[in-house]
Amino acid sequence: MLVKTYSSAVYGVNACTITIEVNLGGMFGYSIVGLPDNAVKESRDRVETAIKNNKFDFPRQKIILNLAPADIRKEGSAFDLPIAIGILAASGQVECPELDRYILLGELSLDGSLQPVRGALPIAIQARKEGFKGILLPTSNADEAAIVNNLMVIPIQNLSEAVDFLNQKLQIAPKVISTRDVYAEDSNRYSHDFMDVRGQTNVKRALEVAAAGGHNILMIGPPGSGKTLLARRLPTILPPMTLHEALEATKIHSVAGKLNKTIGLLHERPFRAPHHTISDVALVGGGNHPQPGEISLAHNGVLFLDELPEFKRSVLEVLRQPLEERMVTISRAKFSIEYPANFMFVASMNPCPCGYYNHPEKECVCGPAVIQRYMGKISGPLLDRIDIHIEVTPVPFEDLTTASSGEGSATIRERVIHARNQQTQRFVNTSNIYSNAMMPPQAVREICQLDKPSELLLKTAMKRLNLSARAYDRILKVARTIADLSESVPIRVEHIAEAIQYRNLDRENWAG
Repeated sequence: MLVKTYSSAVYGVNACTITIEVNLGGMFGYSIVGLPDNAVKESRDRVETAIKNNKFDFPRQKIILNLAPADIRKEGSAFDLPIAIGILAASGQVECPELDRYILLGELSLDGSLQPVRGALPIAIQARKEGFKGILLPTSNADEAAIVNNLMVIPIQNLSEAVDFLNQKLQIAPKVISTRDVYAEDSNRYSHDFMDVRGQTNVKRALEVAAAGGHNILMIGPPGSGKTLLARRLPTILPPMTLHEALEATKIHSVAGKLNKTIGLLHERPFRAPHHTISDVALVGGGNHPQPGEISLAHNGVLFLDELPEFKRSVLEVLRQPLEERMVTISRAKFSIEYPANFMFVASMNPCPCGYYNHPEKECVCGPAVIQRYMGKISGPLLDRIDIHIEVTPVPFEDLTTASSGEGSATIRERVIHARNQQTQRFVNTSNIYSNAMMPPQAVREICQLDKPSELLLKTAMKRLNLSARAYDRILKVARTIADLSESVPIRVEHIAEAIQYRNLDRENWAG
């Protein structure tokens, strides 16, 4: 007897429906075809033991399983449940006239209980797109899949429950989540706040400008000056994610298996801070079985690299293309996968190996050549993609002990949201441009036009401070954002002046 069940596999951040064809007949045997990997091949022992331990009969006939389409490699253990249900249906133990209207998903333990799987959200999205009635999956994945409306999400704890539900002997209430209500309730909850930061007014202002325009930022300062403290609070002043952005970010974390099982939808912007020993594959994504890297996990959020010069040069150089295209393409001989990577890049570093160059109190022991070699670990093309360079100085004791606190994240976020709204209106008729930082050179010339005093100031600064040519466009973009924050239509002299001070590393002989 031939029976078909349906499951799904994830490729990149999208899903593909897989048909499991189960045929019983002839002498005893068991074979799986359709490019299964080792995890799928090993499902035989898991499925057989789970069926027997749940008091069902395992057929003593030849079992042939075909996973179609046969030219796509099937990976992982999520096919256990559809294989088990297919075998039971082919042997007459499951009688469900609507079996072909459900996606089945789940890894079986030997006692028949279901273990969580990766990629439940993109699988649920694809199931709704293809018109399936519902999806049966482990209970721990139900919140994640229930984000998708117009699809019955049936949480299953074990194989017996799945069989009883399909045989209509057990009623299981579909998991229902009001996505918009949950998102609206949780979207502004953060565990950090800028109110915790004492002093550093100029750095907080630079981070506000970066958040308002989506600009990448590099903080340079001695150890203990608060660079990491400030960076971790940057997501709290970014505009709340739209529901579409939250779904995009949740899909990526679901595929990577990084999603908290108690949270169905990400409501905070991602903040990823990999260690400097990370490999280029772990950062950008890929591997034998391609998975999203840190830059994709930071999609719609922040990627923070602490102690930037300590990262391997090959690791830093792979950032160049994603920073420009906001997309990562993983190519293999037989397939190509794209992962989104639209993130704000935030980095911090010491000004020299000892960390005390330009320190107001401690003396630097590094010579000019040592400092230049240290700074040279960061290539010019990478610095070219960072709009703001800001020096972070140690906080005086008086500021640390003061009882007063600075502005909270909520207050700063309101100004950032207002500036982003202006940019949304500005680029409403332009595709793939959502913030000032994303403007191409042609748009910069059109949008960031200067009056005579502003142009004269910029020209004078370029000459006197020996600013590099690559600083020109960056200064204009940042000045446009500063003007947006001050609700000014034209770019004025004070906006250009503030933008110029955010290009420290473009100054000739900055590090001795």
